[in-house]
Amino acid sequence: MSTITTDICVIGGGSGGLSVAAGAVQMGARVVLIEGHKMGGDCLNYGCVPSKALLAQGKIAKARGETGDFAAAMAHVHATIATIAPHDSVERFTGLGVNVIQGYARFTGPGKVEVNGQHIRARRYVIATGSRAMIPPIPGLDSVPYLTNETLFEQTECPGHLLIIGGGPIGLEMAQAHRRLGARVTVIEGARALGRDDPEAAAIVTAQLRAEGIEIVEGVQVEQVSGRAGAIEVQVKGGTIFAGTHLLLAVGRVPNLDKLDLDRAGVKHDRAAIKVDAGLRSSNRRIYAIGDVAGHGQFTHLAGYHAGIVIRSALFGLPAKARHDHIPHVTYTDPELAQIGLTEAAARKKLGAQLSVHMVGFDQIDRAQAEGHIDGFIKLMVAGGRPVGVTIVGAQAGELIAPFALAISSRLKLSAISGTVLPYPTLSEIDKRAAGAYFSPKLFDNINVKRLVRAVQRWLP
Repeated sequence: MSTITTDICVIGGGSGGLSVAAGAVQMGARVVLIEGHKMGGDCLNYGCVPSKALLAQGKIAKARGETGDFAAAMAHVHATIATIAPHDSVERFTGLGVNVIQGYARFTGPGKVEVNGQHIRARRYVIATGSRAMIPPIPGLDSVPYLTNETLFEQTECPGHLLIIGGGPIGLEMAQAHRRLGARVTVIEGARALGRDDPEAAAIVTAQLRAEGIEIVEGVQVEQVSGRAGAIEVQVKGGTIFAGTHLLLAVGRVPNLDKLDLDRAGVKHDRAAIKVDAGLRSSNRRIYAIGDVAGHGQFTHLAGYHAGIVIRSALFGLPAKARHDHIPHVTYTDPELAQIGLTEAAARKKLGAQLSVHMVGFDQIDRAQAEGHIDGFIKLMVAGGRPVGVTIVGAQAGELIAPFALAISSRLKLSAISGTVLPYPTLSEIDKRAAGAYFSPKLFDNINVKRLVRAVQRWLP
């Protein structure tokens, strides 16, 4: 059996792995990239790209005031994937100089990988295998047809009544998209929908979804499922039965670690993640883990950020540590819900009296009034003159979070935002208003400031 010797071996051709491979090879390193399924990973093929494309079609349907063409919407989804796919393709990476091997890798020792009967030895390994949909141990599920994000976008006919187990971001995004494209939708959530987000912000999202006709049932535990294709029943604790035509599971994700034989490589892990230090190194110092498998969040942009950390360390031998307080996330419902840093509840628990919280509603923003997007707010958490958390719910929240991502990442003071001159009228005025809300009491309610102004006015000619 032949052996390939290389500098970097990347396992996983999703967002994080592709970023490491492209960056490393263009900086002169020898790179082997191993991908067992589809290049582009979950994000391109089953996650971010198709879900946002379907949401966009639902938004168009709502704007037109009509039920969308479901088959046409799915055609748009696949056209979008096909348009982006060449950027992540085997051909592109081979052209960059990466040795791309298609197959599932497994470790055969602390410094050796095998794939398709080929051995690979590398100076450094990067595990970027991502995650997949969690299949919960619900009685009856093994005999009932169900969908996950990996099969959902294969549908060409609109479900008559889509039952969704799980009220997190994926569940609610797909609930709204399918509702706007003509399906009845019921969401069944064991706790609170969008339970990891600010409750006030989540309430605005769920109120809008309910107003569109989506049934959201919270605080109920699924006990069993039964039925067949086109006639599925979900029974919850207490005996209530929800009947529908299709079932989507959206209860979380698990890392793709089972095929890697990590124990042979001396890599410590559990079912949730590979154990990594601040530099994203595993217990085997030659092996890094990034993205979903590193246990710090399941976001494409996080995997890309991790890739930059690893490149600094593995290619240049520079000290590099990942931080995660500046990683934003967005739920792309309409309205959107964006969060970075601490929520209000987490900030109050951590900072106590050091914290101040400032809210500005979209109804205070002229552009929002002009366009009729007045529902929602920004909530800004501040300590020591710097933002420590921001929640935005409303139109284009995912865009409006960007200045605060910069501020928290670069540890800027709020004066950097309040002093920025923005074009009028834009929705981004809400960011500046929130920063101004922090300074207003210090200026306008401060007796010393007023005394100073009066003294200066008497002195000025």
